[in-house]
Amino acid sequence: MQVSIETTSGLERKMTIGVPAERIESEVTERLEKASKNVKLDGFRKGKVPLSVIKQRYGRGIRDEVIGDVVRTCFVEAVTQEKITPAGQPALEPTKDEPGEDFEFVATFEVLPEVKLEDFAKVKVVKPVAEVKDEDVQDMLEALRKQQAEWETVERAVVEGDEVVIDYVGVRDGEEFEGGSAEDFPLEVGSGKAVPGFEESIVGMSTGDEKVVPVKFPQDYHAEEMRGADVEFTIKLKEVKEAVLPELNDEFFKAYGLEQGGEEVFRSIVRQNMERDLKNALESKTKSRVMEQLFDLHKDIEAPLTQVANEMQSLKNQMAQKLGNNEGANKFDPSMLPDDMFMDQAKRRAVVGLIVNEIVQSNEMDVDGAQVRERIEGIASSYEKSEEVVNYYYNSPELLKGIEANVLQEQVVQLVLTSADVTEEEVNYSQAVTPDPEQVAAEG
Repeated sequence: MQVSIETTSGLERKMTIGVPAERIESEVTERLEKASKNVKLDGFRKGKVPLSVIKQRYGRGIRDEVIGDVVRTCFVEAVTQEKITPAGQPALEPTKDEPGEDFEFVATFEVLPEVKLEDFAKVKVVKPVAEVKDEDVQDMLEALRKQQAEWETVERAVVEGDEVVIDYVGVRDGEEFEGGSAEDFPLEVGSGKAVPGFEESIVGMSTGDEKVVPVKFPQDYHAEEMRGADVEFTIKLKEVKEAVLPELNDEFFKAYGLEQGGEEVFRSIVRQNMERDLKNALESKTKSRVMEQLFDLHKDIEAPLTQVANEMQSLKNQMAQKLGNNEGANKFDPSMLPDDMFMDQAKRRAVVGLIVNEIVQSNEMDVDGAQVRERIEGIASSYEKSEEVVNYYYNSPELLKGIEANVLQEQVVQLVLTSADVTEEEVNYSQAVTPDPEQVAAEG
């Protein structure tokens, strides 16, 4: 087998591989002979069909099969021989394919870049530290009560936290604009769901009131044509509702799965769940900050386009899941999302992946099975039949692979932190469980 390599551009390589005719023809002959023993053709007994007839009837198809197998095998042999690590699947194209002559094909692919790790002492990380306090548990109980609240109509001026029913009409440059009007629209005042200035203007209004409110759309508004636009909304208030919170009683506890034990047990369960969420949030935030630092230290690494494309597709799929429920008419097609929307993020994720892989390889790291078990049991602990959930993960290769990948990343983070310049920062529970802006971006 003859191999020659050409660097076409950047990380792309063009490998020409020549395969002796004998290797192809001997395999074709062997498969034809094997086929002749099993083929049934009219006018011949089984196993007695002449080889020449088999070759005439099936020769081309068998040769194509052999070439397909040989190409795949020879490509692996070639990259192993040349000590090259492809970054993805190659594009394969035959250049010489005549029976009885040497076979030749070209494989075009990208290689993984050389990753030279910087000194981890250059990594500077602010590590958040927090604990669940009694007031945090009380705030969570109030939030749970609000989830079960009933809304009652009241005759008074609107205050923050009320739910209102309104009609509104938006006008820009004297004309109504698309999506700027609605009737009988329910809105919780203070929820932050509307553009800045809209909800605030409703505070103090009473049922039947109507007012014109000037609003400036933010520069980062999702609809590009409305970014920075000055508009006026005419708002008519039709109904005001206030939340009536349920009591902390057995009926309330049952709504969250607690059949007996009362408020003391319920508070204990809430605290346990909050502590688990806090632990995960702190780990995730620290991990995100470490990865951000690693990227900044290695930002000159050129990521293979194939890996960038894979990351981009993953980001598109995540966004599509958020935009639709992936069922029936509401399923959102990821291909409708523009590449430019995800390019920078995809490149960053690809580079971080290369860095993590190099750390794992250079330190001969293996995934810690005990940590994997702990992670799965932590997930399962929130389910009634936790042991069944644990078994489900261990019997689902894809799920298990995902957990192992996350655990291995955590091991990388811990390794980096042993050498990094780490500063601890005490934060409250709310700050701890709120993702950093970089985390929000990384999660698409």
